[in-house]
Formats: sequence, C-alpha cells, structure tokens
Amino acid sequence: MPPTPRNYFDEQAPAVTICIPARNEANSIERCVRSTIDQQYPNHHVLVLDDGSTDGTSAILDSLSEQFSETLTVISGKPKPAHWLGKSWACHQLSEQALGEILIFADADTWMEPRTVSKVVRTMGSDVVDLISLWPQQKFGTFWEKAVIPLVYFALLTLLPTRYVYRFPKWVPGFLKQKISPLFAAANGQFLAFKKKSYHDIGGHQSVKNEVVEDVELARNIKQAGYRMKMYHGQNAISCRMYKSKEELWQGFRKNFFAGFDYNPILFIGMGLLHIITFILPIISFPFLLLWGSPKLILLALVAIILMYIQRFTIDIWYDWKLRYGLLHPLGVGWFQMLGVQVLSDYFYGNAAQWKNREI
Repeated sequence: MPPTPRNYFDEQAPAVTICIPARNEANSIERCVRSTIDQQYPNHHVLVLDDGSTDGTSAILDSLSEQFSETLTVISGKPKPAHWLGKSWACHQLSEQALGEILIFADADTWMEPRTVSKVVRTMGSDVVDLISLWPQQKFGTFWEKAVIPLVYFALLTLLPTRYVYRFPKWVPGFLKQKISPLFAAANGQFLAFKKKSYHDIGGHQSVKNEVVEDVELARNIKQAGYRMKMYHGQNAISCRMYKSKEELWQGFRKNFFAGFDYNPILFIGMGLLHIITFILPIISFPFLLLWGSPKLILLALVAIILMYIQRFTIDIWYDWKLRYGLLHPLGVGWFQMLGVQVLSDYFYGNAAQWKNREI
C-alpha cells in the first residue's frame, strides 16, 4: 500500500474499530494490542474479545485495559453455540460491539506498524473497495516453519490469478459475472478491513459461522453481493508468526487444509498427485536420470527444477525471506503430502481436528 502523508486525516478521519479475537494467546497478545493502540491514526478504538482463555491472556488484557482505558476495551466472550466455529463466533461478538465506520479484524498473533491503519483507510477510499485483506510479512523461528509456511504464499501466487480478485476477467461474458466472480476470491483472515455497511449487508461472520476457511467465504460473499475487494502485500504494514512449534504447525494446518478444497476428495487427491509430479519427482529422479536416463528426460527434469526455483525465489525475494529457505521447497511439499494423508484419514474415519482445545 502507498504511504500516507502525515496530515492526510487532519480534516476528516472515519472511525475505525480494530477487532481482535483472543483465546490462549499469552505469548503474543501484548505485542499485538500495543501495536494497535500505537497507531498513528486520529480516530480508532481497539476492541479485544477474551474467548475463555486459560493461559494468562486474561491477566495481560486486564493490565493493558487499565493502562489504555480510553483506546482499549476488553470484553469477555459468551459460550460458543454448538453450530458456530470459535473464531467466527468471537468475531461476530466483536462486530456487535464495534462502533466504527470501518471494521478491522486482526488475529492475536499479528502486529502492525504505526501507520498501518492510516494506509488501509486511505487505500480503501482511493481504490473504492469494501474489503481489504493484507497478507502479512510472515516471521519464522523453527526449521519446519521455514520449510512449510512459504508454500501457502507460493500456492496463492502461482495458482490464483490475483488480478481477478479485484477486477472481473475481460474474457468472461458479462452475463456470467455474478456466477464467475466469486470463484476468484481469496483473503487472509489475519487481517480483514471492511466498510461496516458492506460487512453487515453480507451478513458478517454470521454468514460463515460454520466455515473453517471463513476468510475466503467472506471474500466470496463480498463479491457475490456486487461489492469490491482487493488484496495487498503486508510488507511495512503487518507481520505475523503463525505457529511456534512443529506441533502447532501440524494442528494449525490440519484444521483447514481439506476445507480449502471444499472437502472434495477427488480434487484434493488430484492436486496432491500434481504436486508430487511437479515438485518432488523431478528432484528425486534427477540423479538416476543422470546415470541411466535419456537426454530428453534429463532436460525435462532440469527444466522442471529450474522453473520451480525461479518461482519460489521470486516469492522469497518479494517477501524478504532468505533464499536458502527456498531450497527447502520440495521438503515442504512432502510435508503437505503427509498432512494430506492425515486429513483424508480424518475425513473418512470421522476424526475431528482440534484447535485451542476445541474440536473443529
């Protein structure tokens, strides 16, 4: 997003409410909340929902609310109804309390740069959009974070023509717009900024109350209703560390991996095989081809490997990740293949994934 001049909002600044759902986020909640309180924007309020935390999150929020009583409000979450998933229920409760003209939903493991809200509000007005989603600058600690998490961005930027998230494809007949447009929808639930009216017009989080990938469904609802959205690189705006251990990483992706394929086992298995053929087979077969393969097969494998790393290194440079992370790409693909076996087992045997001590 473009920078915002310092005096840009001196005459008019729409009210913004930053909504943060928090459940057992003692390791990250203080950094997150302080970064939202410290926004260099003249008209914002921070609203945090403590969703039954048991790890010290509540004590941290109580201390922060005493220090920043004018800018921060902490509310206690109500018991989750059986037909809701936890995050959507928390966000729904926040939306009922939010008074701003613009609602920003941010995850508790994110933190913002001081002028993020100013950039978002200005961009929302200049681009005339009803929803902005930022893809945060992901920070990594453990080996498996470095190997796995970049593949989410790789998939987004190589499988989805992202320009069609914002504008309708010119090659598609206009009478198909309402049906086709929602197919080109993506969003990152770590940061969603809505115009309040548009958010309520689509039914808010209540419309996605039992969706695991509620962010994508909200984006589809926005486009289905004829509103406009846009996604932006979150560099110099918002950062995130999604998971801090290999166990968190496994359970975190386990809960939503299959949902991203609309629970379609044929599509899921087909995409898994495609990734094996595209990213793993050329690497594994290359040494053997050098010994026993034909020149054509050697060239084919080499081209596949080069193309894979050109794409991956481009994304690593764009997101300021160390290029050596990119060398782990086939290993990350293999990790997702193992996870795919797990989620298929969950699906066929009726096992429920868990997150934050709740079944998904």
